[in-house]
Parts: sequence; structure tokens; C-alpha cells
Amino acid sequence: MGFMTFLRNRMGIILVGAIGFAIVAFLVGDAINVGKPFWAASQKVVGSVDGEEINIDEFGPKVDQNLQQFKQQYGGSANPQMTAMAVDNAWNGELATLLLAKEYHRLGLGISSEELFDLYQGKNPSPLIVQYFGNPQTGQVDRAAVINSLKQQATNPQLKQQWDLLEAEVEKQALQQKYANLIKNSVYVTSIEANDEYQNRNKLANFNYVSLDYASIPDASVKPSEADYSDYYNNNKKRFDNPTETRSFEYVSFSVNPTKEDSAAVKGQIEKLAADFKASKSDSLFAAVNSDVKVPYAYINKGKLDPKIDSAVFALPAGSFYGPVFSGNSYKLVKVIDTRLSPDSVKASHILLDATKLGGVDKAEKMADSLKNLIQKGASFAELAKTYSVDGSKDKGGELGTFSRGQMVPEFENAAFNGQVGELKVVRSQFGVHLIKIEKQIGSSKVAKLAYIEKNLTPSSKTKDQAYKKASNFLNVAKGDNFSAEAKKLGYTVAVADRITGSQGYAPGLDNPRQLIRDGFAAKKGDVLAEVYQMDNAFVVAHVTDIKAKGILPLEAVKKDIEPMVINAVKAKMLTEKLNNAAKGAGSLAQVAQKVGKTVTPVSNIVFSNPIVPGAAQENKLIGSVFGSAPGKISKPIDGEHGVYVFTVNGFTNPAPIGNTYKQKETMRQVIAQKSLGAAFQALQDKSDIKDNRVKFY
Repeated sequence: MGFMTFLRNRMGIILVGAIGFAIVAFLVGDAINVGKPFWAASQKVVGSVDGEEINIDEFGPKVDQNLQQFKQQYGGSANPQMTAMAVDNAWNGELATLLLAKEYHRLGLGISSEELFDLYQGKNPSPLIVQYFGNPQTGQVDRAAVINSLKQQATNPQLKQQWDLLEAEVEKQALQQKYANLIKNSVYVTSIEANDEYQNRNKLANFNYVSLDYASIPDASVKPSEADYSDYYNNNKKRFDNPTETRSFEYVSFSVNPTKEDSAAVKGQIEKLAADFKASKSDSLFAAVNSDVKVPYAYINKGKLDPKIDSAVFALPAGSFYGPVFSGNSYKLVKVIDTRLSPDSVKASHILLDATKLGGVDKAEKMADSLKNLIQKGASFAELAKTYSVDGSKDKGGELGTFSRGQMVPEFENAAFNGQVGELKVVRSQFGVHLIKIEKQIGSSKVAKLAYIEKNLTPSSKTKDQAYKKASNFLNVAKGDNFSAEAKKLGYTVAVADRITGSQGYAPGLDNPRQLIRDGFAAKKGDVLAEVYQMDNAFVVAHVTDIKAKGILPLEAVKKDIEPMVINAVKAKMLTEKLNNAAKGAGSLAQVAQKVGKTVTPVSNIVFSNPIVPGAAQENKLIGSVFGSAPGKISKPIDGEHGVYVFTVNGFTNPAPIGNTYKQKETMRQVIAQKSLGAAFQALQDKSDIKDNRVKFY
């Protein structure tokens, strides 16, 4: 039954379909958001891939499982960013499952019965089988345990269901590995390519250049024509491929931070609370009822509290009272109940007994006492744990490893940290009755048992009402064509959230933007959203300023964005003409420099693969031109990122012949093969009709 417990604890991971397999995570690293007005979709359809629908009833639990995993991984409660990550993870998993399944079928990839047998019981077991049935120290699979568990499913429906899920995941991973190997093995690097790469990284160029910076011409003096915009747009169309539909917003925030009056009121309340706390005879109960932040009524190590409070409290003897002190955004009150020296960490094992199955806590404690007596007489703790414990640690003989304070429930922690090494202790907790064996205690430091109260400084209802009234009044007068002007007239600051995607869990300056984003994706360009949105510390009124559809954006949609580049392109023509005129009749680069009032700049030891020009940053076009030029000639003007350049190559230093062509080829092949996995998956997406309606649900 240990395997059932193990699987049950990890069922969500299997359902999500991402158990320890890095290939899918790599393939679907970029979220694929494909825009479609969500009102056109079925009420239960989160999205579709080539007509195959993803239903919210199946998708929702996968999001929940991802969210639970993130909460365990990062700690704390769910927030909009964490929820957005969970939604993206689940969506990417669905895309991978559907797209790769179609590709497997097209390619005729499958897993034979012989391969499956090998994955479960052979010499090359699946990573999942190793994970569930492997010895953590040796990594060897207990094949007898695998066979026994497979036999048990015939009479255990729950175990059969778990094995069905596991088998599906094992086959899925094996197919993924086959596909990944197919892609990787299709990569080939020629000797010519290897030599070119070697040359690009080792051949050195020495040259001199003269440059005229774009900054030498004021932007205000340049008036690009429509032809200039069109030329730049047509020459750079690939840059304007928008991978997903986006919205841009203007918004005004109305702060609900505490006022001076709020602060004075809270200070008065905390001073009264401090007096009551000092007089209280039930410290733990009083703290639990009155504190906004729950600190366990247990011994804690130094460093767990706010630094300002921590140092002061741990210098006080038992019986002391500290506070009220304002730190961060809250008042703190502390009673020091007790102090002592205690281990920093403990290594322990336990046997957990389920009181409900043994007829009550009293009977469970009697059994624990009996087991304790057996162990004291020489019985094996580990063997008894395997037989009687209901905890997942039973398969390890009850071993829990080493833990510090705060990782166990208080009853367990007190027994482990306050007892002696080698001692056996019986305690009850919310999980049942424990027989604990203290294996080892490590280190020693001062700990303190505290009754702790923290009261946050929060805005009053009056402050919140006033902020909401201001926001509502502004919403009533703001229109699409006067939003910014009306805000400025009233003295409000207008903020911008640019190019927000439908699944995004954050936006600049907005700490809880999901409902605003959802409503924004149901609105039209120019609409003022009809709701006042509540953030953590503000009310917000928003206005949709722009909508960018998926695909190649039209010139008008990007005209404002590309204006600086178009201005530079016009400047490049002006500066190119100036340098061409200077080069006429010039016999050297120094003469060109003299005519334009500049100096010649020397550059040494530049390689093609690192096109950084000292003092001019990255200039790909310039360095590419240098390596394609013959020494001793004055070049034509080259329009770069920061200005226009004219150069003369002094010479090249060729590297020694490549020593090991095979090694060079293999290194390149591995790099390209790794990238090819993502490229192949991107190609599958590009060729598929993917509809994304997540914004309707999240």
C-alpha cells in the first residue's frame, strides 16, 4: 500500500502530465497566445488545436494542480502572477499533448509491447518507474515491487486507476523521447560549416574608421516622408509579426493608502491593545485573536522576525514586554514568554498511527506505548514502521531526515527539539499519534517562545470611500476622446500599460489586473471600461487606447513605434551623402576625416562572432562589411545602429588551422540539435490553427 500512498500524493502531477520530463518543458517554453474575440467561442471551450477543442471541465483541474504546485514551490497564497503562470503551464501542456500526438501519428511513431515491458521491468526502466520504485541511494529499481503492484491492481480498483494514469504517462514520455531523438539525429554539420564557425570565432580584423553619429543631427530637423516610413516598414516586415493579440491601456489610479488621520487612529488603537495585552493572562489566545499576522506560539530562532524587532526581542529576558514599535507598515507587540538554548536541527524517525482506525486516541496511544516497549527490548524501529505506520515515510523505515524549527507541527516539534538523542516519545497531533525516535540533534542556539501581535496600518473606510468616489466621478466624465485631457485637467496622473496579452497576470503599476484585462479584451479601441477596478492599494479607471491583432501589423499600427528608426534612416541618407562627398578625391581615410571634421579611430583584434566596436557598442553591419572587404581600400559609407561609418581594413590575422574538425562539428551539432527541438515545435504551432480563449475564463 506504500506505492498507493506515494501515487495518491502525486496524482495531480500525473494529471498535469509533466512528471520529471524536461523535453516538453523545453519545447513549450514560449506561451502561444492566439487571438480571437472570446465572445465567438463556446462557453466551455478554452481553446482548440486544428478543431480539437480544449474543454474548461478538463482544463480547469489542470490549472488548479499547477497552482497548487506553484504554491508549494514558492510558498504563500496564490496571486495574479502565480495564477497566470499556472494557466500558461496548463495551456502549454495541452498544446504539447495535442500537437505532438498528431505528429506521432503522422510519423508512425509508437511504443511496442516489448518496449513497454522493458520500460516497466527491463534493463532500461522509465524514469517514472525509477522514481516510484527505485532505491534513492542506488537508483536501482525493485522489480519485485513493480510486479507485485501490477498484480494487486486486479483486485484493487483504486490502484488500477493509478496504474492506468502511470502507464499512460510512461508511454507518453517514451514517445516524447523518440520524437526528440528523431529531431536531434536529423541535425548534420558539414566540415565547411565547422571551419567557418572556427574562423568566425578566431580570425582577427584590424581596421580604422571614421563615423558621423545620428545624434549630430537634431531629431526636430528631420521630417520623414510617407515614402520613408513605407521603405523602412517594407524592409523590416518580419519585425512586426505580432505573435498574439494585445491591448494597450491608459489608466488613472486613485490611492487608498492610509492618511495622517488613519495613522493617528490606528496608533491610538494599538496603544490600548498594548495595555490589554500586558494585563492578559492568556497570552497565546490574546495574540491569536488580535494579530493580523499569525506567528506560531512556539519556540523560534533568531532571524525569523522583522530585523528591527528581532534584535531587540532576542536581547530580552523571559517575562519582558516589547512595543508598540512601528516597522514596515505595521505595529508590533511582543511578550517574551521563555528563552532557552535549543538544537538548530533534528534528525528523527516516526511511526504514525491512525487513531480513527484503532478505535480512538487512547487506543492509539496504548499501541504506541506497546511499540515503544518492543523497540526498547531490541525490536527494529524501521521494521515496525513498515508494518504499522500510515505515513508515506514507512517505506524508509519511518525516516524523516533532518529538519529545523517551523517545519513540523508544534506537538511534534516540541518533542523532537526538547527531548534527548536516542529518546522515544509518544505525542498526539492533528495527524494522529506519533512514536518519535530522536536520532540526532545538531547545533545549539538561543530560541524564544513569543506571544506576538502585528497590526497593519490600513486605510479607514472613510479613506476608501473618498478614493472610490473620486474614481467614480472621473469615470462619469471620462470619454474615449478626452480621457487623458480630462485627467490632466483634474490633476490626475495618467499611466500606461502597453501591449498586454489576454493571459497576462501582471501589468505595469497594477497589482491585480486580471478583471481589467478581461474586460479590456471584450472592449473596442477607444472604450472607457465601465467599471472602477479595485487593486490592493488603489481604485483604477481605464481606457483602451490600442488593439494589435495577431500577425503582421499594418504600417499604421506601428508608425509611431518605428518613428525613431525612420528618423535615423533619413539621417543615414544625409550623413551618407556627406561622407560620399568627402571621399571624392580623397586618397586616405585621414583625408576623409579631415573633410568632415572627425578623427580616425583605430580598432584591433575584432572577431566576426562578437561584433562589438569599442565606444560604438554593437555594430553588426559594420563588422560584417569589414570581414567582407579587402585591405587598403576606403569603404563605401555603412549605415549602422548609431551612425554612418567609412573604414579601411589594415589586415587580418588568420588562426592556426583547426586542430580537431570532428570535435568542432560535434559541439556545433549539439547546440543546433538542442535548438532544433524548439524550432520543430514552433513549426508545428505555426502550421496549426490554434484558437486561444483563455481570457474568457481567467
